[in-house]
Parts: sequence; C-alpha cells; structure tokens
Amino acid sequence: MCTTQYELCEEIGRGRFGTVFRCFDITTNEIYACKIINKTVLTDSTDRQCLQNEPKYMTLLSPHPNILQIYHFTENDDVLTIVIQLCQTLTLFDKIVKTTFSEPQSASIMVQLISALNHCHNLGVAHRDIKPDNIFFDSMGILKLGDFGSAEWFSEEKKMSGIVGTPYYVAPEILMGKEYDEKVDIWSCGVILYLMLVGIPPFYGDDAVQIFEAVVKGNLRFPTRLFRSVSSSAKDLLRKMLCKDPSRRFSAQQVLIHPWILSGGN
Repeated sequence: MCTTQYELCEEIGRGRFGTVFRCFDITTNEIYACKIINKTVLTDSTDRQCLQNEPKYMTLLSPHPNILQIYHFTENDDVLTIVIQLCQTLTLFDKIVKTTFSEPQSASIMVQLISALNHCHNLGVAHRDIKPDNIFFDSMGILKLGDFGSAEWFSEEKKMSGIVGTPYYVAPEILMGKEYDEKVDIWSCGVILYLMLVGIPPFYGDDAVQIFEAVVKGNLRFPTRLFRSVSSSAKDLLRKMLCKDPSRRFSAQQVLIHPWILSGGN
C-alpha cells in the first residue's frame, strides 16, 4: 500500500531509485501511478536531494496541462512514496527511436513542452534536465513533463551553478562551469527539436567526453542530406534555441511566438 487511501496493483516500471506500480484510489476508483523509493540504499547526498526535490517542485508547479501531476506524497526515514498521474508506457525517447517526426508533429510536441517550461520559468523554477526520457504522454496523448529531481530556483539576482543534465542535451554554459540561467532548458529543447526532425542530435561523439566537447564548441550545422525537406522557418527557430550565447538565446516566451510555432509547423 502507498497509503491507506491507495491500493497497489502490478509493477509497471523500475528505475535506479525505486519501483513504480499502478495503483487506485479506493475512495474514487481513479487509477494512478505510485513511485516507491527505498531511501536506505541512497548513499549519495546528491541523489537524496534529487528525490526530495521532485515532490516539492511538482507540487508547486501543479496543476498545469503539460506537467506531470502529483496527487500525494509521504515520507519516512526509509521510504518516499509519490502518487502521480498515470501515463503511457512510451516516453518521447521511445517515440523518437521508432521514427522521425513531421514538422507539424514536432511543432505540436514543442509547443506543449515549451508551454510547460514557460510556466516553470514564470515561477522561478528551471528544470535543468530536459530530455526525451523525461517527457511523457497521458492516455489522450497530451505531453506531460516530469522528473524534477534536478530542478532549481533562479531569479534575476540569483543565477544557478553546478554540473547537471545529460550528454547530448546539456547546455554549453553548464559544461564550461559558468553561472547560468533558465535558458539552459531552451537549449535542451532545441536539441530535442533537432532530434525529432532528423533523427540525430546536433552535437555528438563516441563517448561523453567527445559529446561534451562538441556541445561546448556549439557548431550548429544543417547537413543537406538530413535537412533537405526541413523548412527555413524550423531552422531559424533551431538557431535561436541553440544559440551558444545565452543572452541571445530565445526565452520560452519567445519560442512560443515564433512563426514556425504559431503556424503549427506548416
């Protein structure tokens, strides 16, 4: 049992920190997902902090149509239990592995993702680990941004620091050890958009070191063989999201009013 209100059903997922079960609310018969984390196996203070961050930020940011909703969480010395919205098994990563996306499909996903981030940024929260694995879909196919374990507060006066993120998606200023702002999330979204359109990331290498070197160089290219059928408007948005200079990089609000987004990728 997650709590006396929720009854556990079958296991539907397993991660580094714990196990996810399908569960239902015995008072309403609504179906949810229940993430149960064994805190006793967490020896790293960073891992422990990430797990404590997740329910805190999800509670602050809910409800939003494109953010994974949290319904309940409890914690004791040994276990952290989080009841969240039940989503489809396939993440955006799984979908990208299967196929490339048309421009309208990519625009539909991007407007939902950026809408979620615009909400976060307006509340002074940066996600800091945007990647396809953290992007889910509900039963109706609506995008839900999840995994806020690396999230952090920011403001005009308070920049962020620290190496966080995932190879391919991490912004160059993070890897360069600089203080940074919420636009690191926009860089990561730009990588995802590039990946959706052509099936490969814009910056890559044979290992993490080579990937990081490519990211820091930030040499954005549009190979003809890959981008022959991609519109100039989509490429313009990519340039503005994957701008190495954060002061010139688009904000979430600017992305939302770019012509390619407003036209639905048409």
